[in-house]
Amino acid sequence: MRQATNGPGTAVESVRDYPRPPRVEADGRRVTVGHGGRRVASTRDALRVLETHHPPVYYLPMEAVTPGLLVPARRRTWCEWKGTAVYWDLVVDGLRCPGAAWSYPDPSPGFERIRDHLAFHPSRVDRCTVDGEVVTAQEGDFYGGWITSWVAGPFKGGPGTAGW
Repeated sequence: MRQATNGPGTAVESVRDYPRPPRVEADGRRVTVGHGGRRVASTRDALRVLETHHPPVYYLPMEAVTPGLLVPARRRTWCEWKGTAVYWDLVVDGLRCPGAAWSYPDPSPGFERIRDHLAFHPSRVDRCTVDGEVVTAQEGDFYGGWITSWVAGPFKGGPGTAGW
């Protein structure tokens, strides 16, 4: 993967070098999700899905999520690579955060590793971190990528990027 720089001497990944179709890879960094002052999830067993021009989407094992906080939602979408996604509402102290997470209960061939994992929209929760760094949400409300200092754009998702 070609290295870009993000400030003096800091090596980062370029999303231009991510593959299409996407790749699933293990990530051993501490990944956390917080909302409403509560820890929603924490793991060192996350998977990243890497796709050209998208910041990584982190998929956390279901068992990393604090029990009782997720409620199945009715929403479903289809991804040409991963198959049918189901959505989850996050409920913290009685407050519902619609569509905060999604999963692929029966992923398409090549993406079996994300079965029994959840991805969180960083724009729909208060805080997501990777190794302590607070992530920035990918622009737009469709893709759910996690932008960190070691990932360089340009990123798909904002106005005018649908045709990339």
